[in-house]
Amino acid sequence: FFGKDIEDLDTRLTDQALYGITDNEEDPHTEYMSAQEVKDFVQSINRDFVGIGVEFVSDNGVSIVQKVFRGTPADKAGVKAGDIFSKVDGKDVEGMTSDALKELVVGEEGTKVTIEFLRQGQPVTLTITRGKVSATAYGYVMDDGTGYLLLYQFGEGTPDEVSNYMDDFEEKGVKKLIIDLRGNGGGYLDSLEKIAGRFLKAGTVIMKQEYRDGSVEETKAGGNRQIDVDGIVILVDEYTASASEVLTMALKEQRDDVTVIGTKTYGKGTVQITRMFSDDSAIKYTTSKWLSPSGVWVNGTGIEPDITVNVHKVIKTAWAEMKDEDEFHPDSVSDAVANAQLALDYLDYTIDRTDGYFSKATSETLKLFQKDHNLEETGILDSVTFKALYSAVVMDYNTTTKHDVQLHKALEVLNG
Repeated sequence: FFGKDIEDLDTRLTDQALYGITDNEEDPHTEYMSAQEVKDFVQSINRDFVGIGVEFVSDNGVSIVQKVFRGTPADKAGVKAGDIFSKVDGKDVEGMTSDALKELVVGEEGTKVTIEFLRQGQPVTLTITRGKVSATAYGYVMDDGTGYLLLYQFGEGTPDEVSNYMDDFEEKGVKKLIIDLRGNGGGYLDSLEKIAGRFLKAGTVIMKQEYRDGSVEETKAGGNRQIDVDGIVILVDEYTASASEVLTMALKEQRDDVTVIGTKTYGKGTVQITRMFSDDSAIKYTTSKWLSPSGVWVNGTGIEPDITVNVHKVIKTAWAEMKDEDEFHPDSVSDAVANAQLALDYLDYTIDRTDGYFSKATSETLKLFQKDHNLEETGILDSVTFKALYSAVVMDYNTTTKHDVQLHKALEVLNG
């Protein structure tokens, strides 16, 4: 009866049936995806879009360029990390949400957008031609000459992106390299093969796939030109999974100059393939398990780093909600106070405790933060101060490496 009110009922019923057929406790990675879910899944891996090629972070209505991806329209036009969006096509964007700003910046391929940035307080106006952007990798040469390569995913365009950064590193004489796989959930096997070929000789085994009949197939590094470096550190965390774990194990086992730093990885040791249907929906199902070159299976256990380094607790802690009228005073206890104490500690203020008890010492430290951020120096945790603390942590973590203890440890290891 109610089907008469449902648009495209046949598709919905088919989707629901296939969701049920593929749902099982034994294999969480086998699943049915609707046409829209397939589209979203592919986009999440390829990270491709039409735009200018920057990553930015917004705080209190101020949007700052965090990264400029190499070879993109923004890179060619001269946009730099640290530039602040001021106007887009003459429209003032101060106070605008990140989504609203994104809508102004992206557009059809080949069209132009004129953006005024503030660079060290001075306006810089650039006209940029929008183009196709693949943003799965990012890299730069650090002040000490170490190459830093961040891989978001192993997408279709990732090998070319990596090659662009590797070529730049070679031109600049980079001999030490950090590969950042934190938060990288994997991607396509063929991309992994090509990328591995930049760090391993062609034909070197990077993984083995074992099928249900017991047969084993070796996957080998592609024939790309290797970068000549003397030491590599791989950064990992609990979200490093699948293809990222394959690359980590391959480099660790097949080179003698690799150190893994961070926290234990996710532990996804199975391989899936995707079979498309005529309506653009698909089933992604497991065909094999993957093993490291020496036969290690990380499924469910993950990779233990050579050196365990935990990020500050505030980065992994969920923040409490505070209503506009909420206030916390000394001698009270709350999750919000615990968040504030962790934030103050992260931002290098002296704090006596982080358990959520609002001590007198916490109040005095809060006054210092309020003073530094031009807030009323009450020593009370109100919603304005709470939001300012959260924003300060987010901006610091996303725009500086000052408190990236895992990255600092990587540099320490590489530089002896």
